[in-house]
Amino acid sequence: MSARVRTGLDRIAQGDESVLRRLRGRRVGLCAHPASVDSQLRHARCVLHDAGVTVHKLFGPEHGYGGEAQDMISVRDGAPDGTQDVPVYSLYGSSEADLSPSVEQLAGLDVIVIDLQDVGARYYTFVWTAVLVLRAAAKAGIETIVLDRPNPLGGEVVEGAPQRAGYRSFVGLCDVAVRHGMTLGELCKRAQRSEGIDSAALHVVGMQGYRRDMDFAATGLPWVLPSPNMPTLDTARVYPGGCLLEGTNLSEGRGTTRPFEIWGAPALDAAALARAVHAEGCTLRPLSFTPTFHKHATQRCFGVQVHVTDPRVFRSYALYLRLIAQARRRCAGAFAWRTEPYEFVTDRPAIDLLTGGPEFRSLVEADLPIDEWLAHDDAAAQAFGAERSVDLLY
Repeated sequence: MSARVRTGLDRIAQGDESVLRRLRGRRVGLCAHPASVDSQLRHARCVLHDAGVTVHKLFGPEHGYGGEAQDMISVRDGAPDGTQDVPVYSLYGSSEADLSPSVEQLAGLDVIVIDLQDVGARYYTFVWTAVLVLRAAAKAGIETIVLDRPNPLGGEVVEGAPQRAGYRSFVGLCDVAVRHGMTLGELCKRAQRSEGIDSAALHVVGMQGYRRDMDFAATGLPWVLPSPNMPTLDTARVYPGGCLLEGTNLSEGRGTTRPFEIWGAPALDAAALARAVHAEGCTLRPLSFTPTFHKHATQRCFGVQVHVTDPRVFRSYALYLRLIAQARRRCAGAFAWRTEPYEFVTDRPAIDLLTGGPEFRSLVEADLPIDEWLAHDDAAAQAFGAERSVDLLY
């Protein structure tokens, strides 16, 4: 079945001159990853080459241009296989400064093309790499062209309030809802507008045939894992909630074949937890598993797999918050918040960065109900959903 949606890259592949005339004859940089493919699974660099566009420099986000690195692992500059004929620069190194392209890395470019598949959650870092590239390129007088792609979760539902003051980080450089319902192009447009970046510094190549009510399955496009632990669309569907587990010592299922869907810990009473939490649009199936790496590696864990049965009503953010609260209540002696540095932040707990403030953690630590806070949080998310309209392209 052919794709119903044409991405920005597909427009280049199909010879759209309105896009190509912005690129031909110019010195082009490309920021991409393994999911930067057209509807025929050809990578962006090949598509640009076949269209007569020469790429002079390559840039890779977190996990690297080739997508081999695990989460929060620094990636060195250089070709992933040693055979690239152009330099490959990492935008995820050993310090926060490495997240932005340097003046030297941008030198000699006329335009930088960004083609990154996002997954629709504030903490998925590719969109913030795009924003940082936009900022640096604009400062250097270089145009940024974003080849837009679908938000896999669709564009109508929003979940999770924007961050409170003081909680911006690489899992949320700009204040947006957790499940924001925006495309990468829309989020870059929002950053350009809100930060006063010259409008000429950004051009978004919009999709054709895309509607906000589409999730990824409706687009007809092929799914390519954009990062090592995002293997399927089902993973993306649970991720706005599942990523919250990174703020705890609970395994988020890294080291299994279904990360973020499968999660747990050695001391968890999985069956009791599954009975304690009501979930719409999914089934919580108790299970045991042994992660091959990451948290609790080689230890038998007990937990649940979140099987999404109806994506239209499934809301992962509130579900996983309730699951975490119940997990702490049921194994408080073995439960802990993550205290190690998280995305280059050392002075605030990871769970606070993920939820956008300390409120959730404080309630859970006091063993207080979270329902009222969840209602306020959802109201703030819906307010964002209305306010974002000025930046929507579809």
